[in-house]
Order: sequence, then structure tokens, then C-alpha cells
Amino acid sequence: MASNLDTLVTVFGGSGFLGRNVVRALCKRDYRIRVAVRRPELAGYLQPSGKVGQVHTVQANLRYPASVAAALRDSHVVINLVGVLTESGAQTFDAIQARGAETVAKAAAAAGAELIHVSAIGADAGSPSSYAKAKAAGEAAVKAAVPSATIFRPSVMFGPEDQFTNRFAALARMSPVLPLIGGDTRMQPVYVGDVATAIAEAVDGKAVPGATYELGGPEVLTLREIIETILEITDRERMLVPLSFGLARFQAAVLQFAPGAFKLTADQVTMLERDNVVSDAAKAASLTLEGLGITPDSLEAVAPQYLWRFRPQGQFQRMSV
Repeated sequence: MASNLDTLVTVFGGSGFLGRNVVRALCKRDYRIRVAVRRPELAGYLQPSGKVGQVHTVQANLRYPASVAAALRDSHVVINLVGVLTESGAQTFDAIQARGAETVAKAAAAAGAELIHVSAIGADAGSPSSYAKAKAAGEAAVKAAVPSATIFRPSVMFGPEDQFTNRFAALARMSPVLPLIGGDTRMQPVYVGDVATAIAEAVDGKAVPGATYELGGPEVLTLREIIETILEITDRERMLVPLSFGLARFQAAVLQFAPGAFKLTADQVTMLERDNVVSDAAKAASLTLEGLGITPDSLEAVAPQYLWRFRPQGQFQRMSV
């Protein structure tokens, strides 16, 4: 009987937020994993995710096709998780999420490997957002090169070390007032562990070949409701000040150069103008977490496990009287 250890899975972007969760999920299923990243010397923390020798890191850069082809040599399954939330130097949306996705797909096709590609809900060639347009271009390139590829479109992901809930919690710790951009925009926050499980299920062969899955959590919440939940979890009382999209773009002209949690780009503002939820079509076709047999975890159930560090009393939440 064949073992999963006979299957080599190459994960591009395996050291990132989603990537490290995918590596752990695959390790639990006994796959051999090759993690392809730009700086393999900084990804040593992935080694304890599996047994001795189960995880191996190699150098690859999606902007250099030869490195991509070398990284996935002899692979049975290729997973592309690489993406950028903001552009920096040569790391542009087009270079990474469009042309980079095409590079991985063509290399996977040449190697005869199965391909799993992670995009995002909101990917749309007609979107005013450069991020969303690049994601759509990447999907199109993947389908052209590998028609049987499985594409996953998660909504905004949360979990330890995310750049979403941790960002708002950090801002609330530093400021008594929080700007609210797109407070009525609806999202379907999805736990990163559930997305990783969905990808592992696809590696197991349980996803529909050539299908596009949309992954969302159990609740559809407005951005205001999400921030209010974060404030409740972190035991903070903060004033939420709604900002128009026009004013937010004006601020982004300056805040695009800000560090850490204060960074805001015009493209991020544009993305906040559209809802980020699982479509009715995906639900009707069972191309969702539930369709893969996964019961998604809610923000309220998971976030307290890691956001407690932002409470004034640390893990000891204030008792009501």
C-alpha cells in the first residue's frame, strides 16, 4: 500500500502566514514537503513541523523561472501560496500574483505535477483594485497552463500572526480612537487553519479537479462588527470614527509610507469598497469549506486564544460586576 511519504509536495510561499499552517497540515498527513522560498535560511523554524527529514527548504523566486523549475523538480503536487498585500520594489502585484502564478503553473505543467493555487475572494479582471486584477490574471494564467488545477479563494484570513485581527488589536492598544473605513463592508473571516485543512484535503485528492473553491467562515460580518469583536476580546473601549473612502484615500497618500499597523495604501482602501464573502454560486455548487466536509471555526471562538496578549491585564480578562 502506497504511503503519503512517497508523495513529494512543493509549497511555494510555505514560510508565510498561510504557508506555515499548510506545512503543518501536510506533515500530519505524512507527505514529504519541499518549501520553496526566497530566503530558505530564514525558514528553519518549519523543520519541527514534521519528522526528521520530512521538511526541506530550497531557494526560489517567482520572478526567476529557472529557480521555480528547479524547485519543483520531481514533485507530484505543487502548491502556490505566494502573494503580497502591498507592493514594494520589484515585488509588485503583477510580478508576483499574475506573472509569478503563470511561471509556477507552466513549470508544474512541464513537470506533470498536480497544481493547487491560492487566490482570493474578490479576484476580478474588471476590479478597480490592482491587487484584485492581478489575482484574476493569475487565476486565468493557471487555468490556461493547467486546466485541472484547483483554485482556492479565501476571504480575509485570521489566526495567530495574521495581519488583520492583530493589526486592529495593536492599533487599539496605541490609540483611543480608531478610524473606520468601509464600516458597512461585509466580510466572511476564515480561520487560517481551516484554509490549510482545505488545501491538505485537495492534496489528498478530495477536491474537484479544475474547480474554484471560495472559503469563508461561519459568519458574515461587517468590518465594524469585526472590530467591535476584537475590542471586546481585548477588553478595550475605543471610539470608532467613520471615514469616507475619499478621505481615506487622501490619508493613504501619506500612510502608505508608514510602518507596521499604521500602513494604509490607496489600493487597500479600494478593496474595502466591495464585500468579501462567499458567492451564492459557490455555495450552490458546494465549492466551499463545508463542501469539503470542513466545519469552519468562528472569529469569536478562535481569536481569544491569541489576542489575549493585547488585553490590559494580559490573559486575565477584566471581570464584570
